[in-house]
Amino acid sequence: MTALPLADVRVLAIEQYGAGPFGSVHLADLGAEIIKVEDPGTGGDVGRHTPPYAEDGDSLFFEAFNRNKRSVALDLNSAAGRAVFDDLVRTSDAVYSNLRGDVPAKMRIRYDDLKHLNPAIVCCSLTGYGMTGPRSAQPGYDYMLQGLAGWMSVTGEPDGPPTKSGLSMVDYSGGFVAANSLLAGIHAARRDGIGMDCDVSLYDTAIGMLTYLATWHLNEGFEPRRTHSSAHPSLVPFQNFRTADAWIVIGCAKQKFWERLVGALGSPAWAAESRFATPAERYAHSTECVGLLEEELRQRDTAYWLKALEAAGVPCAPVNTVPQALVEAHTRARGMVVTTEHPRFGQVKQVGSPMRVGPARTKHQRAPRLGEHNAEVLADLLGTDEATYTELAEAGAFGTDREAVWTSH
Repeated sequence: MTALPLADVRVLAIEQYGAGPFGSVHLADLGAEIIKVEDPGTGGDVGRHTPPYAEDGDSLFFEAFNRNKRSVALDLNSAAGRAVFDDLVRTSDAVYSNLRGDVPAKMRIRYDDLKHLNPAIVCCSLTGYGMTGPRSAQPGYDYMLQGLAGWMSVTGEPDGPPTKSGLSMVDYSGGFVAANSLLAGIHAARRDGIGMDCDVSLYDTAIGMLTYLATWHLNEGFEPRRTHSSAHPSLVPFQNFRTADAWIVIGCAKQKFWERLVGALGSPAWAAESRFATPAERYAHSTECVGLLEEELRQRDTAYWLKALEAAGVPCAPVNTVPQALVEAHTRARGMVVTTEHPRFGQVKQVGSPMRVGPARTKHQRAPRLGEHNAEVLADLLGTDEATYTELAEAGAFGTDREAVWTSH
């Protein structure tokens, strides 16, 4: 059997909640060994306790972000726990964290802190605002970043309030950026033999994703604003439309799609007017163009329009609910729902990783219990025997309230 693409990558992950674990779960799905280093004194990753569907350190929230990983509970404030961590650094490719910007320095997990243990170690820190700048010591959360970076100002209806995306898109995008940065760092470290810091932030991610809106503003003074029915800022028509019974998304990114659209509508007389003849003319007369389309599309239901528009080759889609999206035939065909077995929740279904490198992974392991792999990881990576493990436990390496449990494997 061919090994998964990242089977030779080992990452120590001091991660918590959403952004950090979201970044590393995709690496785990691709075969990377992700060892979650969790604080036993706080009950581990806060995601373990996130409601609803949370009990005794298990939660469905945690399951969504932590499949295919292993957990080691270490008290990094104890000399014994730090010694174990340092030994693990010697055998790993990267230390990955998502903490406040000033915390990596305090925890001594930057490259300069660890290079004496492993000159090739990559220290990837995903923080709210980065490790430099006036906001570096502030906690950063998706909601704050969507407001600060201007996202909320362009989301929602024009006469409504600034609105957050329905998903934590800064967190998730930041996770992808961190995963990409970490892999680039490992590649360079293996090539050059020297590791580095990856100073990744949710703030940089959110600002960077302003893309062409920022370019338009910086060069031409364009003022991005919220648009009616989630309309594209320059392409017309490209937005949501109400039908007789629901909503549909139609997008004419090219002239040919406009021509197909008006054909599917039965080529009403106004479709041939010069004010709608080109993308530039439709943009200049967007209110009139969209108004006429809205009138036409309200006459029939979504199912009718989907059939007609798809047959004509017009980009379109229904506006699904989340439950509807999860049972879409294409969701199943792409294998985007995966399952694991859990002692509390039974069979857990969750969405899989969109990252595809060669054949998709077919079997997944549930998220780990707190400290579940302590003995296993220490034995496998450090050669720790039962007696030494017991000594470490008694010295507080795994937390003062944790028993020294040794499981053979």
